[in-house]
Amino acid sequence: MNGMDTWKTGIKRRLKYYYFRLIRLRGNAHELALGATFGVFVGMLPIIPFQFIVALALSFFFKASKITAVAGTLVSNPLTIYPIYKHCYIIGSFILGFDQRIGLIRTVSDAMNAGEYLSAAIAILNGGAMVVVVFLLGGIILGIILAVPSYFGFYYLFKLFIYWRRSKKLSTYGKF
Repeated sequence: MNGMDTWKTGIKRRLKYYYFRLIRLRGNAHELALGATFGVFVGMLPIIPFQFIVALALSFFFKASKITAVAGTLVSNPLTIYPIYKHCYIIGSFILGFDQRIGLIRTVSDAMNAGEYLSAAIAILNGGAMVVVVFLLGGIILGIILAVPSYFGFYYLFKLFIYWRRSKKLSTYGKF
């Protein structure tokens, strides 16, 4: 078996694993959608090292799905983190009347792209308390703006998913 076959087999196994994990998700559509929505909301906050913890705490407190909450935080990833943080900064600085220099954003983005999340957090903290407030306020507002419609989208998708899973079960095992 050459390297390409091993690579393809690894991808197939991983996709199959996630497929079975998805099939086994438990909860009603509201719990699953609420968890994913908390994940999206927290994913907009500039607290990268702590996003999973905050999403889990919210989902625990509001009795939402923990798995979908953690999955929802993945909205902030190396490909999306720069636009998210940029918009957090722009929104927060606009509301507070703060200077919208993007130089700080570039420093944070470079650290994030290098995988140095702690360095990104330190760069934000080194900007001073006002910069932290600007990022957090912008993240909260952006999170609310995206979380509200995402709940309804996730709710609809999870309703469809639950219906599909039930129909698949009935077709596999027949009616009792």
